[in-house]
Amino acid sequence: MSGTGRPRAQQDMLSTTALAVFRLNGQFLSVAEELARPAGLTAAWWQVLGAVLGEPLPVAGIARAMGITRQSVQRIADLLVDKGLAEYVPNPAHRRAKLLRPTAEGRAAIEKIDPGHADLAARLAEQLGEDGFAETVRVLERLSAAMESLPSPGSG
Repeated sequence: MSGTGRPRAQQDMLSTTALAVFRLNGQFLSVAEELARPAGLTAAWWQVLGAVLGEPLPVAGIARAMGITRQSVQRIADLLVDKGLAEYVPNPAHRRAKLLRPTAEGRAAIEKIDPGHADLAARLAEQLGEDGFAETVRVLERLSAAMESLPSPGSG
């Protein structure tokens, strides 16, 4: 293989990976919209509510966990609060950055999604096999961690 072959092969792998992830993202968003709709939610609302089910978080913390902008999360959080699905509560660690937490109505909406979510998980496990499903999770988490550890292209 020539000296330029390896970088080209790496670029091709990156392109193929990115296209697969973009397609997968679209597939997940489509199925998430279908699952969330009967509960009166959108995929984005479900994503933000899901981020705070375990514990209340500030908008910036939700954005970091989801890998999206703080402004996007802020818009969704404000909508969720307006709809009575979430509420802002004081943050003992930071006076101005309130915490978002689901209301009882928000938790009930998420619970309506659970049967469809469980069914999708079971169908994917059947398709991939339990070990294959677990390996898929590991590979995607590893790829995400590797991307996160890289300096941004313009910072070099």
